[in-house]
Amino acid sequence: MRSPLHIACLQTRPMPSMEAAIDEAVPMAEAAARSGAEMLFLPEYCGGLVSDGPRLCPPAAPEEIHEVLAALREVAARRGVWMNIGSLAVNGPGEKILNRGYMIGPDGGILGRYDKIHMFDVSLADGAVYRESDTVQPGDTAVIYETPLVALGHTICYDLRFAKLFRDLAQEGAEVIACPAAFTRTTGEAHWHVLNQARAIENTCFIVSACAVGPVSGGGASYGHSLVVNPWGEVLSDGGVLPGVVHAHLDLGLVEEFASRIPSLDHDRNYRVRRDRTARKVA
Repeated sequence: MRSPLHIACLQTRPMPSMEAAIDEAVPMAEAAARSGAEMLFLPEYCGGLVSDGPRLCPPAAPEEIHEVLAALREVAARRGVWMNIGSLAVNGPGEKILNRGYMIGPDGGILGRYDKIHMFDVSLADGAVYRESDTVQPGDTAVIYETPLVALGHTICYDLRFAKLFRDLAQEGAEVIACPAAFTRTTGEAHWHVLNQARAIENTCFIVSACAVGPVSGGGASYGHSLVVNPWGEVLSDGGVLPGVVHAHLDLGLVEEFASRIPSLDHDRNYRVRRDRTARKVA
């Protein structure tokens, strides 16, 4: 029988610079490790986030000299913990950046990467407009990290609205799916909890969603409420609206247990959509 996995979400604020991001995240990571967490989860753009009207302009650097990546890898190695870095802004091909997440091993090594697939290009009811694709090159590959502790799928923020991505990861064996985010306060208040719970229930897996909290330099605000949801849709932990560390213990045996009770992952069928047009007689 597998022991419960002790995890911690670091609910950091969206910081305007890499230096500020390091000062925010490293003490939280140290505290979480001291409290016994085996695997740490950080939010989207935990290396810094700035907006300029509809454009997201996070501080970026090449991977090989990224200060935040180096600082977090050093913590993982010093404390001997696994770390899911939600995402950092990394220089990509051409003029655009990559919204890239990382899996870091307890020796500080990079075990895998995920580039966010779905771009946050939206116009919200409150008048706010976001165009992530103006500055970010989307990825094209879904990722599962096969670690000794857990099979972990990695998604990022807006990916949460694309159920097929989560379905594919679960059907390929992901026991936990991380969805680090900097969800806006407007969309978070409306949809954050229900979307996370739906993805867990649909796919009989754990969802771990570390979400940034607080104002974004240049405009906007992140919602917070980092969530850990079990395969039955129950919220195990909710980070609320203040920065801090959110702990949870994952009984991974529940993934197989609930999948055996409701084996919906094995029940998908191919089908087509037919559009029936009926003429209505007007009297």
